[in-house]
Amino acid sequence: MNTNYRILAVEDEEDLNEILKFNLENDGYLVDTAFSAEEALKKDLSVYDLMVLDVMMGKISGFSLAQKIRKEMLLNVPIIFLTARDTENDLLTGFNIGADDYITKPFSIKELQARVKAILKRAKPVNKVIPDSNTVVMGEILIDCKSKQIISGEKRTDLTRKEYDLLILLAKSPGRIFSREEILSKIWESDVIVTDRTVDVNMTRLRKKLEDHGNYLRNKAGFGYYFEI
Repeated sequence: MNTNYRILAVEDEEDLNEILKFNLENDGYLVDTAFSAEEALKKDLSVYDLMVLDVMMGKISGFSLAQKIRKEMLLNVPIIFLTARDTENDLLTGFNIGADDYITKPFSIKELQARVKAILKRAKPVNKVIPDSNTVVMGEILIDCKSKQIISGEKRTDLTRKEYDLLILLAKSPGRIFSREEILSKIWESDVIVTDRTVDVNMTRLRKKLEDHGNYLRNKAGFGYYFEI
């Protein structure tokens, strides 16, 4: 069963959305649905391993939603577009935005299931929170949210409260750059006097504790820190 994978299907046709949810859940995936891009944007999109987006929807199209996901949220989640149009321009638009696949309606549900399976198999592992669990999966390591420990193989490494909060903040939004000022405002209490250097020191400690996986925590000069596997 593929219960670690979570999929979001955004489709304004209610019947098709139900078909997608039913069949993908039968394959063992955790599936959420939305009937518009606006509804999808109200969700925490960083938790999904794959998205199936209808191109032709209401005010915000699937293409526009994908652009927001890629350029504004900086999420690298795999995307499959569903569309009733198959012109070359549409195909190029989809792939230029960053689509991983493009399926023209009407389509076989078995074809979609096969493509979903193939994309998830080859996709770079992403971090995720496993529902009803105290564990966050980050590539080849785990974060035990209850014990505040990093787990790598048989080894467990304790984190301080600030190290844990910092790691969770970055890991839950892979690819999103957090400035030092933003990190300070989210992690350190407003009545505590700290400097940008505090963030750097904690990042250095975290990288050491992650050992071989310290490169998951990255820095973009002049902008801030982000998490990427």
